[in-house]
Amino acid sequence: MGEPLRAPLEIGFDYTRSLGPTLSQFMTALAGRRILGSRGADGRVHAPPFEYDPVTFTPPAELVEVGPAGTVTSWSWAGRPLEGQPLAHPFAWALIRLDGADTAMLHAVDAGSADAMRTGMRVRARWAASTVGHIRDIACFEPCPAAESAGPAGAAQPEAAQPGTVQPGTAPPGTAPPAGQQPVTMITTPVRLHYEHTASPGESDFLRGLAAGRLLGQRCPACGKVYIPPRAACPTDGVPTAEEVELSGAGTVTTFCVVNVPFTGQRVPTPYVAAAIALDGADIPFQHLVLGCEPGEVRMGMRVAAVWKPRDQWGTTVENIDHFRPTGEPDAAYESYAHHL
Repeated sequence: MGEPLRAPLEIGFDYTRSLGPTLSQFMTALAGRRILGSRGADGRVHAPPFEYDPVTFTPPAELVEVGPAGTVTSWSWAGRPLEGQPLAHPFAWALIRLDGADTAMLHAVDAGSADAMRTGMRVRARWAASTVGHIRDIACFEPCPAAESAGPAGAAQPEAAQPGTVQPGTAPPGTAPPAGQQPVTMITTPVRLHYEHTASPGESDFLRGLAAGRLLGQRCPACGKVYIPPRAACPTDGVPTAEEVELSGAGTVTTFCVVNVPFTGQRVPTPYVAAAIALDGADIPFQHLVLGCEPGEVRMGMRVAAVWKPRDQWGTTVENIDHFRPTGEPDAAYESYAHHL
């Protein structure tokens, strides 16, 4: 048995959401370099604004302009920033209570060093060069100059801060979109996760088998079920599945989905079929694409076979199988795969 395989992997997608009336005004105000909070039924101002009052569970009746300066209430130093974080050099994650607000918002503070950070520090928003209606319109916060740092005695906000108010559905003073700019109603946030995956011994054997053009599963010594990819232990009996079983590339479609919605990074033009395929001799479906016919022709019980890529494109990956295609054989009887659904 060889060493377990390792590989760097990335999961990534763009998360798009509609904002609703409250967050739409919040984001639109950010595009105008203003920050809004919402006043709750108990009189407290929440910034960022809540969509539903934590006391009454109703939408906010009043939006309030806050900041752009505030006070650090707690912080943690990020000495090794990660990809996608607000700053590429060391900075502080901080909870900042903006002037006019009663709650704190989380954001980055560009203080220069951990020694310069402290609870109670006065900070102000540093706006992005170009604002679009996103939380990243606030590039980060930075320490206020000494002349601006001291708030009034016994208060966290300077007396000069005079919050304005606005009823939901209207624009607060100074935050209306510039001429020609529509209110922000949708935002898209890229989500990326980089990590190194270490395959289990059984998974490593499975992947090495794929590199040799073989489909390898493992059999449970108690119930006799064959799992592919191998699971190392039978989920039914809880015993190791050490016996190796080689399977053919033929199988039966048990369930399937016709994909009609395009997405970023999609490799196959829509519409296409993603299916669960019970390989002959296996007791768990194998997930893959079914191509080589019209999507509307794919059906439960259809007999299919693996189509491998050219050998010079093989690696330790399931992508060695380009897709599955119909074989033209008669459909399998429902009873033969019903227990795989």
